[in-house]
Amino acid sequence: MNDYRYGSHTVTRLTVHIVWVTKYRYKVLKGDIQKRCRQLLIQICDTEDVRILGGVVSKDHVHMHVEYPPSLMISEFVKRLKGRSSRLLQREYPELQKRYWGKHFWAIGYGAWSTGNVTEEMVQEYLQHHKTSPNDKNNFKLE
Repeated sequence: MNDYRYGSHTVTRLTVHIVWVTKYRYKVLKGDIQKRCRQLLIQICDTEDVRILGGVVSKDHVHMHVEYPPSLMISEFVKRLKGRSSRLLQREYPELQKRYWGKHFWAIGYGAWSTGNVTEEMVQEYLQHHKTSPNDKNNFKLE
């Protein structure tokens, strides 16, 4: 399997680890609701041309490790994941509407950490091998 995305003038591999939680950390993602949530997240990723590298739907939170196209903003992507899954889960499972009477299924916010095959240490080591200007006070060098 090819890990890279090829555009007409680009080669990319952008990956991110995303985490978000249910409102009040209620443990409502169980049984059919958990399975349906997973199914909805897969559908949204397919629609957005996002590849799921790994993930877990726990009882009160979701972890996803995804590879995404360069045209996609992570904030907009997470908004779609949370918005669509919240709306459909509450529509399909009336018991969720009773618990989340304000129509907010997910807590506000999310966590996102970039991942990839190159570490920060590797980038810094690469940059150290380049010539530097003697008056350069920062780590932005000229070659």
